[in-house]
Amino acid sequence: MADIARPSAGDAAAIRPFQVNVPEAELVELRQRISATRWPDRETVADTSQGVQLATMRKLADYWATQYDWRRCEARLNAYPQFITQIDGLDIHFIHVRSKHENALPVIVTHGWPGSIIEQLKIIEPLTNPTAHGGNEADAFHVVIPSMPGYGFSGKPTTTGWDTQRIGRAWNLLMKRLGYERYVAQGGDWGALIVDVMGVQAPPELLAIHTNMAGAVPPEIDKAAFVGAPPPSDLSAEEKVGYDHLTDFYQHGLAYAQEMGNRPQTLYGIADSPVGLAAWIADHDIRSYQLIARVFDGVSEGLTRDDILDNITLYWLTNTALSAARLYWENKLGFVAPKNVTVPAAVSVFPDEIYTVSRDWAQRAYPKLIHYNRLPKGGHFAAWEQPKLFSEEVRAGFKPLRADFGGAHAA
Repeated sequence: MADIARPSAGDAAAIRPFQVNVPEAELVELRQRISATRWPDRETVADTSQGVQLATMRKLADYWATQYDWRRCEARLNAYPQFITQIDGLDIHFIHVRSKHENALPVIVTHGWPGSIIEQLKIIEPLTNPTAHGGNEADAFHVVIPSMPGYGFSGKPTTTGWDTQRIGRAWNLLMKRLGYERYVAQGGDWGALIVDVMGVQAPPELLAIHTNMAGAVPPEIDKAAFVGAPPPSDLSAEEKVGYDHLTDFYQHGLAYAQEMGNRPQTLYGIADSPVGLAAWIADHDIRSYQLIARVFDGVSEGLTRDDILDNITLYWLTNTALSAARLYWENKLGFVAPKNVTVPAAVSVFPDEIYTVSRDWAQRAYPKLIHYNRLPKGGHFAAWEQPKLFSEEVRAGFKPLRADFGGAHAA
């Protein structure tokens, strides 16, 4: 995997430059492993009810082994300023791009599973340089994108305790270490849970959060959806859609999270087989899988083949399939439930998310709601799939803060 410079004694808090440099032998071995895959029989149904379909994986593997170029992704990553710093005994990798605009608002953006920093690369330029992307100077952000512990180029925890609360505290320390006295936080998937937790911790430096997977489902609604009960009769039309999506996910899409939450160490197969890892990652939720399958059928919609394989290859080269999975084991909080966030919050609802929340649910979960919007398209990996819409939402979500924000300085 990439070379990571370790800190010297007394240098734990140093911020060290980082570049990705994967040895060629690892890429050769990856292609050999893909080509040597022992394939299972085809599924016995014509739909996705038995999981990721053989035809899709055959197409993915063929492209991965014969045409995919990791060096292109590596160069793309290395075009951004990347760093490593040690927080609470663990190396944290992050991208840090400062805007040229003086009064830019600092934002820390957190990815999820089975994502990575690859998810956010498309939004760096629109957020840091809004004047080139339909915005104006007042919309600018300084952007910090960390790899979560156990993910990507960050260190892998060797002891228990790296849960979302600890990550939230680490992110606040990271922003202070970068010299930001005031900042905002954005997240989806695990990132959504982390920004909710940060909104509960409410450090004085944190001005507001933005989430594209709001923890806002009322407990009684969540309980009914989990057992597949009929929807409550008093739901609005948009709440009924959100309920149906959540029920479907609980009934047909939750197995991966249950396995990683209970027995992450059992998943040796996804650490040993590239195709096994790719299938596991592709099967996150049905709408994302359908998008991925269409891409390998030649219909690029939001993502390309390279987008998808950049992310999977990052997991493979860093050998983080299991270290990333352990976050599910560490977590004791519900994703969809309100957390008692006390800071101002912005909510963006993408229609193909695993569940959607109404304005009423959002207002109850986030008493200081400063923005709510339902988007016309986009799913679980919104920043990755719909970077233009996503960037516009981040700008709009935090716009109410701009009048009181006088700029930020970084070390």
